[in-house]
Amino acid sequence: MKIRNPRTGRNDYEIAPLSSEAVAQQANRLRDGQVAWAAKTSDQRGAILRQWADAIEANLGAIITALTADTGRGGISKIEAAGVPGQIRRWAEMAPQLMADGQPADQPTSVPTITTSTRLVAYQLVGVISPWNFPMTLALIDAIPALMAGSAVLIKPSEVTPRFINPLMETIRKIPELAAVLSIVEGDGATGAAMVDHVDYICFTGSVTTGRKVGEAAAKAFIPSSLELGGKDPMIVLASAEPEVAAATALRASIVNTGQACQSIERVYVARDIAAPFLASLTTQAEAVELNHPDINRGHIGPFIFEKQAEIAQSQIDDAVQKGAKLLTGGGIENLGGGLYLRPTILTDVPTDCDIIREENFGPVIPVIVYDQIEEAIAQANDTIFGLSAAVVGGSVTEAERIAARLKAGAVSINDGSLTSMVWEAEKSSFGFSGLGASRMGASGLMRFFRKQALIRQTGEAARIEAFAEENF
Repeated sequence: MKIRNPRTGRNDYEIAPLSSEAVAQQANRLRDGQVAWAAKTSDQRGAILRQWADAIEANLGAIITALTADTGRGGISKIEAAGVPGQIRRWAEMAPQLMADGQPADQPTSVPTITTSTRLVAYQLVGVISPWNFPMTLALIDAIPALMAGSAVLIKPSEVTPRFINPLMETIRKIPELAAVLSIVEGDGATGAAMVDHVDYICFTGSVTTGRKVGEAAAKAFIPSSLELGGKDPMIVLASAEPEVAAATALRASIVNTGQACQSIERVYVARDIAAPFLASLTTQAEAVELNHPDINRGHIGPFIFEKQAEIAQSQIDDAVQKGAKLLTGGGIENLGGGLYLRPTILTDVPTDCDIIREENFGPVIPVIVYDQIEEAIAQANDTIFGLSAAVVGGSVTEAERIAARLKAGAVSINDGSLTSMVWEAEKSSFGFSGLGASRMGASGLMRFFRKQALIRQTGEAARIEAFAEENF
């Protein structure tokens, strides 16, 4: 299978997607390894994972080179790869106490002679299907806590960005105990579909369309799933906000990683009182943004990773303009050396029935809608099938928080935007079509990989059948 380079447009890499038979073989091997892995203490598993963190750091150069080729971006690839060892060490540090807290012993019940204890039982094999926008982070965000829980893990990253798999697998193979329970494989959609039949828990990050298929397959297989799907994140800018600061926040939260992030701000609702200075500042700041072409080490945003996504972004912009939206800056895909780039694009007077308002946009596009009453802004922000995250910017945290509490989204950034990309501690639910299942953030990120077994002890005499004789009632 030929793989396109996002900076050159050329197919310069290839993979061999695993067949369903090969997936079954991998699953069986990992299941065999999981028995000994689960028998270790959480501290022992943590010590092995810390070795893996060290191995990743030792091979960081090769991983970053592969991630850069996968995504066409420089600095964010370095941040992404360098952040993984910290994630591993964090879970290794936190998991033992979380597990201890989740297994209370000798708890009294309403029956004086009966006590209970709780035992955590890890799912034997967890499957992970991850997307192309943050290839390494999203391949491991579910896998690391699952490993700490005592599960084996099989990961199928996106076929759009598979180059990082080999250098990362090198680090895993250096630690035999880890290699016995963790594998990252090359594959396409058929490979991912086959995984559902061979795992006990499936984690998927990606589009609503594919996520629905994964969820339906998981239900048919009678296994739990964690689905982190799309977003259409709104930002409400209150009249009390400082226009230039709000514009800077909206721009960064919308275009980092070329807008290729589910938590990107994709709709901005700004109070009419400050709309003019806000739009003027937003446009000026947007026009100062530089593409990182031809030098990947300069500029702010890179090419589209996935060619199809550039086509979707252009189609959504064209649809909005044809329906009456005003284009303030940007607006056209540029082919530079084979890579597909889009300068930050700002639209105003956008009709509510436009695709750019209704559908997810994985690009640096900012539709701005002016509102007169805050109730209007809240209603429009909530008028979506999605509910991943949102943002409110105001003159004070208190004022912004009052509005944030009325938004239908799993996480709301207050006087900032897209903070879910920076903060992992707070558990959150995905509202609407943005996802399903337990939160991957906070303690839930670990605890979702356990089933709870209740041990119920009778310290007195067990009841005899005579106690249920009809004449006793």
